[in-house]
Amino acid sequence: MGKAAGLSKKFLSLWPHLDERARRMIAASEALHLGFGGVSAVSRACGLSRVTVTKGIKELRLKPLTPGRIRRPGAGRPKLTDRDPGLPRALESLVEPLARGDPESPLRWTCKSTRHLAEELSNQNHPISHEKVAQILRGMDYSLQGNRKTEEGDDHPDRDAQFQHINDQVRRALAAKRPVISVDTKKKEIVGNYENEGRKWLKSKTPITVNGHDFPDPTVPRAYPYGVYDLGQNTGFVNVGTDHDTSAFAVASIRGWWRAEGRRLYSHARRLLITADGGGSNGYRLRLWKLELQKLADETNLLVQVCHFPPGTSKWNKVEHRLFSFISSNWRGEPLLDYETVVQLIAKTTTAKGLRVTCRLDRRQYPLGRKVTDEEYALVNLKPHSFHGEWNYSIGPRQN
Repeated sequence: MGKAAGLSKKFLSLWPHLDERARRMIAASEALHLGFGGVSAVSRACGLSRVTVTKGIKELRLKPLTPGRIRRPGAGRPKLTDRDPGLPRALESLVEPLARGDPESPLRWTCKSTRHLAEELSNQNHPISHEKVAQILRGMDYSLQGNRKTEEGDDHPDRDAQFQHINDQVRRALAAKRPVISVDTKKKEIVGNYENEGRKWLKSKTPITVNGHDFPDPTVPRAYPYGVYDLGQNTGFVNVGTDHDTSAFAVASIRGWWRAEGRRLYSHARRLLITADGGGSNGYRLRLWKLELQKLADETNLLVQVCHFPPGTSKWNKVEHRLFSFISSNWRGEPLLDYETVVQLIAKTTTAKGLRVTCRLDRRQYPLGRKVTDEEYALVNLKPHSFHGEWNYSIGPRQN
Protein backbone atom coordinates (compact mmCIF):
# COMPACT_ATOMS: atom_id res chain seq x y z
CA MET A 1 0.00 0.00 0.00
CA GLY A 2 1.42 3.41 -0.98
CA LYS A 3 2.19 6.14 1.54
CA ALA A 4 -0.67 8.36 0.31
CA ALA A 5 -3.23 5.50 0.50
CA GLY A 6 -2.07 4.59 3.99
CA LEU A 7 -2.38 8.19 5.10
CA SER A 8 -5.91 8.44 3.69
CA LYS A 9 -6.94 5.24 5.46
CA LYS A 10 -5.53 6.56 8.73
CA PHE A 11 -7.50 9.79 8.51
CA LEU A 12 -10.65 7.96 7.43
CA SER A 13 -10.61 5.86 10.60
CA LEU A 14 -9.89 8.82 12.91
CA TRP A 15 -12.14 11.54 11.47
CA PRO A 16 -15.55 10.34 12.81
CA HIS A 17 -14.21 10.46 16.39
CA LEU A 18 -12.75 14.00 16.26
CA ASP A 19 -14.19 17.50 16.40
CA GLU A 20 -13.15 20.38 14.16
CA ARG A 21 -10.16 21.44 16.24
CA ALA A 22 -8.89 17.89 16.84
CA ARG A 23 -8.95 17.15 13.10
CA ARG A 24 -7.00 20.34 12.43
CA MET A 25 -4.40 19.48 15.07
CA ILE A 26 -3.95 15.88 13.85
CA ALA A 27 -3.56 17.04 10.25
CA ALA A 28 -1.05 19.73 11.25
CA SER A 29 1.00 17.28 13.34
CA GLU A 30 1.11 14.80 10.45
CA ALA A 31 2.18 17.54 8.01
CA LEU A 32 5.05 18.59 10.28
CA HIS A 33 6.10 14.96 10.62
CA LEU A 34 6.26 14.53 6.82
CA GLY A 35 8.35 17.66 6.38
CA PHE A 36 8.67 19.32 2.96
CA GLY A 37 5.45 18.83 0.96
CA GLY A 38 3.66 17.52 4.01
CA VAL A 39 0.92 20.20 3.96
CA SER A 40 -0.09 19.32 0.40
CA ALA A 41 0.07 15.56 1.04
CA VAL A 42 -2.05 15.78 4.18
CA SER A 43 -4.53 18.11 2.47
CA ARG A 44 -5.08 15.58 -0.32
CA ALA A 45 -5.33 12.65 2.12
CA CYS A 46 -7.78 14.11 4.68
CA GLY A 47 -9.77 16.60 2.61
CA LEU A 48 -8.90 19.70 4.66
CA SER A 49 -7.70 22.74 2.72
CA ARG A 50 -4.04 23.79 2.78
CA VAL A 51 -5.10 26.98 4.59
CA THR A 52 -6.73 24.93 7.37
CA VAL A 53 -3.71 22.65 7.76
CA THR A 54 -1.38 25.68 7.84
CA LYS A 55 -3.59 27.30 10.45
CA GLY A 56 -3.34 24.12 12.53
CA ILE A 57 0.46 24.25 12.37
CA LYS A 58 0.39 27.81 13.74
CA GLU A 59 -2.01 26.75 16.52
CA LEU A 60 0.30 23.92 17.56
CA ARG A 61 2.88 26.51 18.54
CA LEU A 62 0.41 28.46 20.72
CA LYS A 63 -0.82 27.88 24.26
CA PRO A 64 -3.51 25.14 24.43
CA LEU A 65 -7.13 26.28 24.60
CA THR A 66 -9.42 25.89 27.58
CA PRO A 67 -10.89 22.36 27.67
CA GLY A 68 -14.15 22.20 25.73
CA ARG A 69 -13.34 25.00 23.28
CA ILE A 70 -12.58 24.39 19.61
CA ARG A 71 -11.70 27.99 18.75
CA ARG A 72 -10.07 30.86 20.59
CA PRO A 73 -12.34 33.56 22.09
CA GLY A 74 -13.19 36.49 19.85
CA ALA A 75 -12.87 36.58 16.10
CA GLY A 76 -15.82 35.86 13.89
CA ARG A 77 -18.47 38.34 12.88
CA PRO A 78 -20.16 40.09 15.84
CA LYS A 79 -23.84 39.40 16.42
CA LEU A 80 -26.23 41.69 14.61
CA THR A 81 -27.88 42.57 17.92
CA ASP A 82 -24.48 43.55 19.35
CA ARG A 83 -23.74 45.85 16.42
CA ASP A 84 -27.28 47.24 16.49
CA PRO A 85 -28.52 47.13 20.13
CA GLY A 86 -31.74 48.92 19.24
CA LEU A 87 -32.79 46.24 16.76
CA PRO A 88 -34.72 43.95 19.18
CA ARG A 89 -36.66 46.90 20.59
CA ALA A 90 -37.47 48.16 17.10
CA LEU A 91 -38.69 44.71 16.08
CA GLU A 92 -40.73 44.39 19.27
CA SER A 93 -42.36 47.75 18.65
CA LEU A 94 -43.45 46.56 15.21
CA VAL A 95 -44.73 43.20 16.38
CA GLU A 96 -46.11 43.88 19.86
CA PRO A 97 -49.25 45.93 19.21
CA LEU A 98 -50.21 43.71 16.30
CA ALA A 99 -49.09 40.20 17.19
CA ARG A 100 -51.33 37.63 18.70
CA GLY A 101 -51.10 35.46 21.75
CA ASP A 102 -48.11 36.76 23.72
CA PRO A 103 -49.12 36.98 27.38
CA GLU A 104 -46.63 39.71 28.24
CA SER A 105 -48.27 42.31 26.01
CA PRO A 106 -51.43 44.11 27.11
CA LEU A 107 -52.93 43.21 23.76
CA ARG A 108 -51.86 41.34 20.64
CA TRP A 109 -54.01 40.40 17.71
CA THR A 110 -52.81 40.23 14.09
CA CYS A 111 -49.43 39.21 12.67
CA LYS A 112 -47.02 40.32 9.94
CA SER A 113 -44.72 38.22 7.76
CA THR A 114 -40.99 38.25 8.45
CA ARG A 115 -40.39 39.74 5.00
CA HIS A 116 -42.65 42.71 5.75
CA LEU A 117 -41.03 43.15 9.17
CA ALA A 118 -37.55 43.06 7.59
CA GLU A 119 -38.62 45.67 5.05
CA GLU A 120 -40.00 48.01 7.72
CA LEU A 121 -36.90 47.57 9.90
CA SER A 122 -34.64 48.36 6.94
CA ASN A 123 -36.67 51.53 6.33
CA GLN A 124 -35.95 52.47 9.97
CA ASN A 125 -32.18 52.12 9.42
CA HIS A 126 -32.01 48.60 10.86
CA PRO A 127 -30.93 46.59 7.80
CA ILE A 128 -31.79 42.93 8.30
CA SER A 129 -32.84 39.86 6.34
CA HIS A 130 -36.14 38.09 6.85
CA GLU A 131 -34.27 34.96 8.01
CA LYS A 132 -32.61 36.98 10.78
CA VAL A 133 -35.98 38.47 11.76
CA ALA A 134 -37.32 34.94 12.24
CA GLN A 135 -34.25 33.99 14.29
CA ILE A 136 -34.60 37.00 16.61
CA LEU A 137 -38.35 36.40 17.01
CA ARG A 138 -37.69 32.81 18.07
CA GLY A 139 -35.16 34.12 20.56
CA MET A 140 -37.89 36.37 22.01
CA ASP A 141 -40.17 33.33 22.46
CA TYR A 142 -42.33 33.86 19.39
CA SER A 143 -43.36 30.95 17.20
CA LEU A 144 -45.40 30.22 14.13
CA GLN A 145 -48.73 28.80 15.23
CA GLY A 146 -51.68 27.33 13.45
CA ASN A 147 -55.32 28.27 13.78
CA ARG A 148 -57.29 27.65 16.93
CA LYS A 149 -61.06 27.65 17.07
CA THR A 150 -61.77 30.79 19.07
CA GLU A 151 -64.09 32.75 16.79
CA GLU A 152 -67.54 33.21 18.27
CA GLY A 153 -69.23 35.21 15.53
CA ASP A 154 -68.69 37.33 12.44
CA ASP A 155 -65.71 39.68 12.48
CA HIS A 156 -66.67 43.29 13.00
CA PRO A 157 -65.08 45.65 10.43
CA ASP A 158 -63.58 47.72 13.28
CA ARG A 159 -62.31 44.69 15.18
CA ASP A 160 -58.61 45.44 14.76
CA ALA A 161 -59.14 49.15 15.35
CA GLN A 162 -60.89 48.34 18.63
CA PHE A 163 -58.01 46.10 19.65
CA GLN A 164 -55.58 48.92 18.90
CA HIS A 165 -57.76 51.31 20.92
CA ILE A 166 -57.81 48.97 23.92
CA ASN A 167 -54.07 48.48 23.61
CA ASP A 168 -53.45 52.23 23.68
CA GLN A 169 -55.75 52.74 26.68
CA VAL A 170 -54.11 49.91 28.62
CA ARG A 171 -50.59 51.16 27.90
CA ARG A 172 -51.40 54.68 29.02
CA ALA A 173 -53.01 53.46 32.22
CA LEU A 174 -50.13 51.11 33.07
CA ALA A 175 -47.58 53.84 32.34
CA ALA A 176 -49.45 56.13 34.74
CA LYS A 177 -49.55 53.36 37.42
CA ARG A 178 -53.33 53.27 37.30
CA PRO A 179 -55.24 50.04 37.95
CA VAL A 180 -56.10 47.96 34.88
CA ILE A 181 -58.16 44.79 35.28
CA SER A 182 -59.39 42.17 32.85
CA VAL A 183 -62.65 40.53 33.89
CA ASP A 184 -64.85 37.63 32.84
CA THR A 185 -66.80 34.65 34.14
CA LYS A 186 -65.07 31.30 33.78
CA LYS A 187 -67.10 28.35 32.53
CA LYS A 188 -69.55 27.25 35.18
CA GLU A 189 -68.52 24.03 36.90
CA ILE A 190 -70.62 21.15 38.23
CA VAL A 191 -69.89 20.61 41.93
CA GLY A 192 -69.76 17.02 43.18
CA ASN A 193 -68.03 13.73 42.43
CA TYR A 194 -68.09 14.27 38.68
CA GLU A 195 -65.46 13.87 36.01
CA ASN A 196 -63.07 16.79 35.57
CA GLU A 197 -61.17 16.77 32.29
CA GLY A 198 -57.43 16.23 32.30
CA ARG A 199 -55.01 13.76 33.87
CA LYS A 200 -52.81 13.75 36.96
CA TRP A 201 -50.00 11.51 38.22
CA LEU A 202 -51.25 8.60 40.35
CA LYS A 203 -50.06 5.15 41.25
CA SER A 204 -50.54 2.74 38.38
CA LYS A 205 -54.09 1.38 38.02
CA THR A 206 -55.49 3.57 40.82
CA PRO A 207 -57.64 6.15 38.99
CA ILE A 208 -60.02 8.40 40.91
CA THR A 209 -63.52 7.00 40.52
CA VAL A 210 -66.34 9.44 39.77
CA ASN A 211 -70.03 9.25 38.95
CA GLY A 212 -70.83 7.52 35.70
CA HIS A 213 -73.12 10.31 34.52
CA ASP A 214 -72.89 14.08 34.80
CA PHE A 215 -76.09 15.17 33.10
CA PRO A 216 -77.06 18.82 33.80
CA ASP A 217 -79.69 18.14 36.47
CA PRO A 218 -81.02 21.43 37.96
CA THR A 219 -80.53 19.99 41.46
CA VAL A 220 -76.78 19.63 40.96
CA PRO A 221 -74.95 22.64 42.49
CA ARG A 222 -72.89 24.85 40.20
CA ALA A 223 -69.91 27.09 40.77
CA TYR A 224 -69.61 30.37 38.87
CA PRO A 225 -65.99 31.61 39.09
CA TYR A 226 -65.77 35.29 38.16
CA GLY A 227 -62.16 36.33 37.58
CA VAL A 228 -60.46 39.70 37.98
CA TYR A 229 -56.92 39.78 36.59
CA ASP A 230 -54.74 42.75 37.56
CA LEU A 231 -52.42 43.42 34.60
CA GLY A 232 -50.08 45.68 36.54
CA GLN A 233 -49.54 43.30 39.48
CA ASN A 234 -49.92 39.91 37.74
CA THR A 235 -52.42 38.84 40.37
CA GLY A 236 -55.80 37.22 40.14
CA PHE A 237 -58.93 37.53 42.24
CA VAL A 238 -61.71 34.97 41.78
CA ASN A 239 -65.16 35.28 43.29
CA VAL A 240 -66.90 31.89 43.21
CA GLY A 241 -70.65 32.40 43.05
CA THR A 242 -73.23 29.76 43.96
CA ASP A 243 -76.41 31.34 42.58
CA HIS A 244 -76.48 32.96 39.12
CA ASP A 245 -74.05 34.72 36.82
CA THR A 246 -75.68 38.15 36.55
CA SER A 247 -74.39 41.68 36.07
CA ALA A 248 -74.92 42.32 39.78
CA PHE A 249 -72.68 39.31 40.53
CA ALA A 250 -70.05 40.53 38.06
CA VAL A 251 -69.80 44.00 39.61
CA ALA A 252 -69.93 42.52 43.12
CA SER A 253 -66.84 40.51 42.18
CA ILE A 254 -65.04 43.65 40.99
CA ARG A 255 -66.10 45.41 44.19
CA GLY A 256 -64.70 42.48 46.19
CA TRP A 257 -61.36 42.79 44.38
CA TRP A 258 -61.21 46.53 45.07
CA ARG A 259 -61.95 46.10 48.77
CA ALA A 260 -59.58 43.16 49.23
CA GLU A 261 -56.66 44.31 47.08
CA GLY A 262 -57.28 47.25 44.77
CA ARG A 263 -57.64 50.12 47.23
CA ARG A 264 -54.50 49.00 49.07
CA LEU A 265 -52.40 48.64 45.92
CA TYR A 266 -53.75 51.80 44.25
CA SER A 267 -54.50 54.07 47.17
CA HIS A 268 -54.02 57.24 45.07
CA ALA A 269 -55.97 56.03 42.03
CA ARG A 270 -58.79 58.13 40.66
CA ARG A 271 -59.54 55.93 37.65
CA LEU A 272 -60.11 52.24 37.05
CA LEU A 273 -59.79 50.72 33.57
CA ILE A 274 -61.78 47.53 32.94
CA THR A 275 -61.40 45.37 29.82
CA ALA A 276 -64.32 43.00 29.38
CA ASP A 277 -66.03 40.80 26.84
CA GLY A 278 -68.82 42.20 24.73
CA GLY A 279 -71.36 39.67 26.03
CA GLY A 280 -72.19 37.66 29.12
CA SER A 281 -72.89 39.19 32.50
CA ASN A 282 -70.58 42.11 31.67
CA GLY A 283 -71.89 42.72 28.16
CA TYR A 284 -71.93 46.22 26.71
CA ARG A 285 -75.66 46.05 25.95
CA LEU A 286 -76.73 45.32 29.54
CA ARG A 287 -78.27 48.19 31.46
CA LEU A 288 -77.85 46.37 34.77
CA TRP A 289 -74.06 46.11 34.20
CA LYS A 290 -73.83 49.88 33.80
CA LEU A 291 -76.17 50.59 36.69
CA GLU A 292 -74.10 48.40 39.01
CA LEU A 293 -70.90 50.07 37.78
CA GLN A 294 -72.49 53.40 38.67
CA LYS A 295 -72.97 52.16 42.22
CA LEU A 296 -69.33 51.06 42.28
CA ALA A 297 -68.17 54.46 41.04
CA ASP A 298 -70.24 56.21 43.71
CA GLU A 299 -68.89 53.97 46.48
CA THR A 300 -65.23 54.20 45.47
CA ASN A 301 -65.24 57.73 44.00
CA LEU A 302 -63.47 56.25 40.95
CA LEU A 303 -63.99 57.12 37.30
CA VAL A 304 -64.70 53.68 35.86
CA GLN A 305 -63.54 53.37 32.27
CA VAL A 306 -64.69 50.30 30.33
CA CYS A 307 -63.39 48.90 27.04
CA HIS A 308 -65.23 45.91 25.59
CA PHE A 309 -63.68 43.41 23.21
CA PRO A 310 -65.45 43.33 19.85
CA PRO A 311 -67.79 40.46 18.94
CA GLY A 312 -66.11 37.13 18.30
CA THR A 313 -62.92 37.89 20.23
CA SER A 314 -63.71 37.10 23.86
CA LYS A 315 -61.01 34.40 24.03
CA TRP A 316 -58.38 37.12 23.68
CA ASN A 317 -59.40 38.78 26.92
CA LYS A 318 -56.34 38.81 29.18
CA VAL A 319 -58.06 37.02 32.05
CA GLU A 320 -58.60 33.98 29.81
CA HIS A 321 -54.98 33.04 29.18
CA ARG A 322 -53.30 34.64 32.19
CA LEU A 323 -55.67 33.33 34.86
CA PHE A 324 -58.37 30.89 33.75
CA SER A 325 -56.05 28.67 31.70
CA PHE A 326 -53.78 28.15 34.73
CA ILE A 327 -56.73 27.42 37.00
CA SER A 328 -57.91 24.73 34.59
CA SER A 329 -54.40 23.29 34.44
CA ASN A 330 -54.07 23.28 38.23
CA TRP A 331 -57.25 21.32 38.89
CA ARG A 332 -57.14 19.00 35.87
CA GLY A 333 -58.26 15.50 36.71
CA GLU A 334 -59.43 16.57 40.17
CA PRO A 335 -63.16 16.14 40.92
CA LEU A 336 -64.66 19.36 42.31
CA LEU A 337 -66.31 17.62 45.24
CA ASP A 338 -67.60 20.72 47.02
CA TYR A 339 -67.28 24.49 47.03
CA GLU A 340 -64.39 24.33 49.48
CA THR A 341 -62.46 22.19 47.03
CA VAL A 342 -63.13 24.69 44.23
CA VAL A 343 -61.89 27.61 46.34
CA GLN A 344 -58.78 25.79 47.56
CA LEU A 345 -57.74 24.62 44.10
CA ILE A 346 -58.17 28.09 42.63
CA ALA A 347 -56.28 29.75 45.50
CA LYS A 348 -53.33 27.39 45.03
CA THR A 349 -52.89 28.33 41.38
CA THR A 350 -49.44 29.76 40.65
CA THR A 351 -47.14 30.14 37.66
CA ALA A 352 -43.40 30.32 37.07
CA LYS A 353 -43.79 34.05 36.40
CA GLY A 354 -45.20 34.76 39.84
CA LEU A 355 -48.96 34.74 39.41
CA ARG A 356 -50.80 34.83 42.75
CA VAL A 357 -54.51 34.14 43.07
CA THR A 358 -56.94 35.08 45.82
CA CYS A 359 -60.25 33.25 45.91
CA ARG A 360 -63.39 33.62 47.97
CA LEU A 361 -66.81 31.98 48.06
CA ASP A 362 -69.87 34.15 47.45
CA ARG A 363 -73.11 32.56 48.68
CA ARG A 364 -75.27 35.66 48.13
CA GLN A 365 -78.34 35.54 45.92
CA TYR A 366 -78.33 37.23 42.52
CA PRO A 367 -81.85 36.86 41.09
CA LEU A 368 -82.38 36.62 37.35
CA GLY A 369 -84.66 38.94 35.40
CA ARG A 370 -83.80 42.23 37.10
CA LYS A 371 -85.15 45.01 34.87
CA VAL A 372 -83.62 48.49 34.83
CA THR A 373 -86.20 51.18 34.19
CA ASP A 374 -85.64 54.17 31.93
CA GLU A 375 -85.69 56.41 35.01
CA GLU A 376 -82.93 54.37 36.70
CA TYR A 377 -80.82 54.22 33.57
CA ALA A 378 -81.13 57.95 33.01
CA LEU A 379 -79.35 58.52 36.32
CA VAL A 380 -76.23 56.64 35.18
CA ASN A 381 -73.42 59.15 34.66
CA LEU A 382 -72.44 57.52 31.37
CA LYS A 383 -70.07 59.23 28.94
CA PRO A 384 -69.51 57.32 25.66
CA HIS A 385 -66.08 57.77 24.10
CA SER A 386 -65.67 59.22 20.61
CA PHE A 387 -64.58 55.87 19.14
CA HIS A 388 -67.36 53.27 19.31
CA GLY A 389 -69.07 54.70 22.33
CA GLU A 390 -71.10 51.51 22.74
CA TRP A 391 -67.86 49.60 23.45
CA ASN A 392 -65.84 52.34 25.12
CA TYR A 393 -67.31 54.54 27.82
CA SER A 394 -66.73 55.99 31.27
CA ILE A 395 -68.99 56.06 34.29
CA GLY A 396 -68.11 58.71 36.84
CA PRO A 397 -69.27 59.12 40.43
CA ARG A 398 -72.44 61.16 40.78
CA GLN A 399 -72.25 64.37 42.77
CA ASN A 400 -74.05 64.12 46.10
